[in-house]
Amino acid sequence: MTYSKIFLGDLPELTSLIIQYFQNDFSTLYSCILVNRLWCRLAIPLLWEDPFSIPAKNCRFIEIYLYNSSEDDRAKINRFGINIIPSNTLFNYPSFIKRFNTHKFFKSIKQWLYTVIKERSFFSSFYLTELIILILIKIFVQNEIDLHTLEIDTAKTDVQIRYFKPAFNLILQNPNLNQNIKTLKLNCDYDEYIEEFSTQIIKSQQDLKKIIFKFDIYNLYILKNSNCLNTLKIIIFHGIDFKNIMNLKQIFEQLNVLDSIHIIYCTLNSRIIQQIFNMTKPFKLKTLFGIFEIKSLLLLLQKSGDYLENIRIETTTNNILLQQSFDLIKIYCTKIKLIDLYGFEHQDFNLALDLIRNIGQNLNYLSFDITKFPSGFSSHDFKFSSILLQNLGQILPYKLEYLNLIFKINASDFKIFLTNSHNIFIRKLLIRNMMYDKNEDILPYIKEYIMKEKRVTYFAMEEILPKEKKKRKRKNNLSSLQNEVKEFQLYNIKVQNYDDLFINFCELID
Repeated sequence: MTYSKIFLGDLPELTSLIIQYFQNDFSTLYSCILVNRLWCRLAIPLLWEDPFSIPAKNCRFIEIYLYNSSEDDRAKINRFGINIIPSNTLFNYPSFIKRFNTHKFFKSIKQWLYTVIKERSFFSSFYLTELIILILIKIFVQNEIDLHTLEIDTAKTDVQIRYFKPAFNLILQNPNLNQNIKTLKLNCDYDEYIEEFSTQIIKSQQDLKKIIFKFDIYNLYILKNSNCLNTLKIIIFHGIDFKNIMNLKQIFEQLNVLDSIHIIYCTLNSRIIQQIFNMTKPFKLKTLFGIFEIKSLLLLLQKSGDYLENIRIETTTNNILLQQSFDLIKIYCTKIKLIDLYGFEHQDFNLALDLIRNIGQNLNYLSFDITKFPSGFSSHDFKFSSILLQNLGQILPYKLEYLNLIFKINASDFKIFLTNSHNIFIRKLLIRNMMYDKNEDILPYIKEYIMKEKRVTYFAMEEILPKEKKKRKRKNNLSSLQNEVKEFQLYNIKVQNYDDLFINFCELID
């Protein structure tokens, strides 16, 4: 197909597909703008579909939006010493917005105001911030933006709800702005106004595919009598206490195309578990993060274990509970693709290794953090790291998308790990070495067994040095060593900062 398009001269379509591949690579997209008119026309919409999520020092792009404001609105802004001069732009930038997060939007506005306001007393003005929010939302409405993702994110500061009420009312009055949302994320503390707003948004949707609850919902009836009963495919519950939800079974039985359920650090009591177990429809649980009472876990995995793909297992003081949990996972869960293992005792390591071995080639993402006490550099963690490094390499699948090891590494043990895993390709490899000895250098082994054999595509390594008296712990990041980075580039390996390459599995699932 690609060759035929080239021979037919259909290069714009191919160029569009190539540039879309760099959708989240902002530096590359900025470079694309400078190539020619076609590339510029294709790259600009991608840069402006979620501008409030792009790190920026001053957020001056907000002024470009305000060029579209009315004369009356510009006059209101001018009273605060902000002079917006109308200007013709090459593109209709507001029309490109696809994703909108209220917290990032609010934060960008405050950052911009701090840059442009000369009279500091105006900066704390509630009216000014509320005014800018309302004017921008009005501009988005007038330009009939086609919003695909809406995130109501006010959990970080409840005061944001007051700022947004006029804007939310405007959104509800303009269904063309909000009725085609595909993903809705609700991340806020309980508030009657937000619940009512969310209910109205959900009811107005024509094709809602995914909803994320990150606040304590008291009633799932907000899903009832809406179009989403026949469109909703993914539900994510994150940090929810289910104790007040009485109608879980009733609502879930009516979700006709639901294909994926994710439960992340939620509180599930026995009554809720029993509701799930008694459902006549399959409960397609794909993600389970948290610690659960063993009887509840048994019922949950009996009902949903064959659907489970992502799991986080943490250490617990109850070794019997941990042993039983591992046994249940091995019995009922045959499709695990992602494992997040955190803080294990010595006697628990064999359980973790057996689980990895049991999953086999299905495994695609693995994070193993044994630093139960990360503030210290105990021989306890060093001993456990040694055991794991000697046994982990030979049981990993032949190909991994992501491997993150947070260990206290002895160089000779690390060499054993690399030797045992020599036939494994890892697209993204991250190593955080909680160093117990400044003389333990593992970089030569990485170059010999990973770099020269081209076993990874992306690599990050961070060394946490022991804290000296009255000093903070120090970090050495391989990405800051330019000569080393260039050497890895010769083997087509991209070295990145550890924090940049690190994947928060909760965000990956969200």
